[in-house]
Amino acid sequence: MIFRILSPALLLSTLTLAAELPMVPATPISSKKELLFSDDFQSAKPAAPWHRVVDTFTFENGALKGVQTRLVDTPSQDGKSIIKAHAAVYGLEVPTKDSVVECRIKFDGATMIDVEFDDRQYTGCHYGHICRAQVRLNGVTLIDEKEGNMRNDIYAMKKDPSKKAEVAKLLVGRQVTFPMKLEAGRWYDLVVETIGDEMRVSLDGQPVAYLKSPGIAHATKSKIELGVAGQAGWFDDLKVWNASAAAK
Repeated sequence: MIFRILSPALLLSTLTLAAELPMVPATPISSKKELLFSDDFQSAKPAAPWHRVVDTFTFENGALKGVQTRLVDTPSQDGKSIIKAHAAVYGLEVPTKDSVVECRIKFDGATMIDVEFDDRQYTGCHYGHICRAQVRLNGVTLIDEKEGNMRNDIYAMKKDPSKKAEVAKLLVGRQVTFPMKLEAGRWYDLVVETIGDEMRVSLDGQPVAYLKSPGIAHATKSKIELGVAGQAGWFDDLKVWNASAAAK
């Protein structure tokens, strides 16, 4: 893979608020093992492990394009429920524990692009959400959802405004945002490493975000989901590697 050097503005912004943010390891925390899955999206037909989760994704121009179509809460056709606004999500049935996910991403009107790890069989958190790495034009956010915002008790408490302060205390250390400035319309090489209870993200070969939190160590991440909020976000040259901790 050919890495580009991040702009001085991006590198400078990653130093902002450094005192409040965890230190990002300068070198990879993982060592790649076997390649579990790859897709360059040249085929018009999705590979078997792919499946739709939330509309809408399409294969266009040799890449995967996501466009959020559930923009606002709307009543269901039978009027008995509300279909919530939600980012577009495309699912990949590739079980992992420790892994390296590599891909290229591009903002083309999107407000957020993310790589998420789930376990639908796990009932201790909402919809089996385990952890995720979210990329925005102004920063990268890493979230331990299993022990954070999606844990069943915390998820329920979030619906009660009177418990806002209590929720905030419970979420300390479960989510972190590293500010930076990215450019719309250009491709970035994104690498997401999950090793034990650690997650590390690199963009164009530069380490930009890191979180150590217990939920990340969930033993069975049964699927990977790609998300796009807004109009539109692109993925290309996806690779998923089994991994082990890098030698120290």
